[in-house]
Amino acid sequence: MIKILGISGSLRRKSFNTALLHAAVPLLDEGVELDIATLHGIPLYDADLDAQGQPQAVLDLKARVMVSDGLLLSTPEYNHGVPGVFKNAIDWLSRPPAEIPKVFGNRPVALIGATPGGFGTISAQTHWLPVLRALGTRPWFGGRLLVSGAHKVFNENGGLVDEVVRKQLRDFLHGFSQFIQIGTVSSS
Repeated sequence: MIKILGISGSLRRKSFNTALLHAAVPLLDEGVELDIATLHGIPLYDADLDAQGQPQAVLDLKARVMVSDGLLLSTPEYNHGVPGVFKNAIDWLSRPPAEIPKVFGNRPVALIGATPGGFGTISAQTHWLPVLRALGTRPWFGGRLLVSGAHKVFNENGGLVDEVVRKQLRDFLHGFSQFIQIGTVSSS
């Protein structure tokens, strides 16, 4: 069984990025499981707070990352970049620095994103790359999923209604699952 942790980088109740992760669940290959996480409850990073002990929400998310075989980051794009709340969560997960190899080291990571704008989340996804490199992850470059016009792709309840995007998502998930499996087999 391949376990992927999908993290939505949006706090919005009707987030397109959370909806994209939920839409992914029935499209997964057999033998692949997707656990979906949000960033609710993670405070702004503060080294003084960190010195007192990491908040439980951070510890819980870190534990979920560490038991996953791969990460699927569903990123919004704010002002042509990475949302602060999402970067903040990753900053928390990278503390203390000595734990970075356990949490992120060589972990397969893929990026997807949905936005009402016309360019998908191409800038945010590009901005994630130096962060993922610094953390020592193994990004998958075999595909891109940039959902633009998200307000037309999802219905009022967050259901994916666009068949073209559904096929793109299914193909993306298949490719990422294969990437994880190849890495898992070669490291055994």
